[in-house]
Amino acid sequence: MKVLILAGGFGTRLSEETDLKPKPMVEIGGRPILWHIMKIYSYYGFNEFIILTGYKSHIIKDYFINYYTRYSDITIDMRDNSLEIHKIYHEPWKVTMLYTGQDTMTGGRIKHAKEYINNETFMLTYGDGVANINIKELLRFHKSHKKAITMTSIQPEGKFGVLNIGENNKIINFTEKPKGDSNDYNMGWVNGGFFVCEPKVFDYIDNELTIFEQEPLKNLAKDGELYSYQHHGFWKCMDTLRDKNELCKMWIENSAPWAVWKA
Repeated sequence: MKVLILAGGFGTRLSEETDLKPKPMVEIGGRPILWHIMKIYSYYGFNEFIILTGYKSHIIKDYFINYYTRYSDITIDMRDNSLEIHKIYHEPWKVTMLYTGQDTMTGGRIKHAKEYINNETFMLTYGDGVANINIKELLRFHKSHKKAITMTSIQPEGKFGVLNIGENNKIINFTEKPKGDSNDYNMGWVNGGFFVCEPKVFDYIDNELTIFEQEPLKNLAKDGELYSYQHHGFWKCMDTLRDKNELCKMWIENSAPWAVWKA
C-alpha cells in the first residue's frame, strides 16, 4: 500500500527555517521530519512512498538521490575520481517524488498522484506532523466501515491554562493546557492527518486550486463517506520554531514518543 506525503507547501510560519528549505526537510535530531514520518510508516510495514513536492522540491530530491552517501562511510580517490562506499546505511523504501507545482493546493497535489495509485487503497499524511499512532490499527478501523476515507482525529493541547472559578471568584482548580476545548468526549477533536483513503476520494477533488480540507472533506462527510479514528496518544505538528525546538528536545533526551521504531 502506497503512502502519500504532502510536502509542497511554503511553511511560512516557520520562516526561520523554510527560507532555505521546505518544511518537511527541517531537521529533528539531524534528520528531516519527513524521515521521521517515513520511519513511523516503515515500522508498520509500509515502505512505498509518494512525496508530493512543490516549494524547493529539488532539496527533497537531492536528499534521497544522495541518501547512501549522506549516511554511509565513503572513500574518494581523487586521482581517478572513483568512489567506494563502506557500511551502507539503507532503508527498505521505494520513494517516488512528484513535482505538483509551486502554488498548487493540497487537493490538487493529491490529485497528481491518481495515476500512481492504480485504483488501490492508499495512506495520506502531512509532511510536518509526527505521532505514536498505530498505523495497522488505523487501517483495521478503516476496513471495518468500508467507506471512502478515515481521518485520524486528535485533541491538541489548549493554548492556555483553564480556570474553574467558583463563588467570590475563588479558583476551584487550574488545568494547564488541557487537551480539547470541552470535557465532552466528542468535543475538541481536530484533523490530525494520517488518513486512509479509497480511490473514490479523487472524485471529490476538482482541480489544482482545490483545498482538500475544505470542499472535498466537507462533501465526503455530507455523503457519509468520512470516518474518524480517534488517536489518544502523542501527536505534534511542527508549525513554528517553538514546535521544532520542542521536538528536538524530546529527541535529544531520548523521550520522543513518535520514534516507535526505537522502542
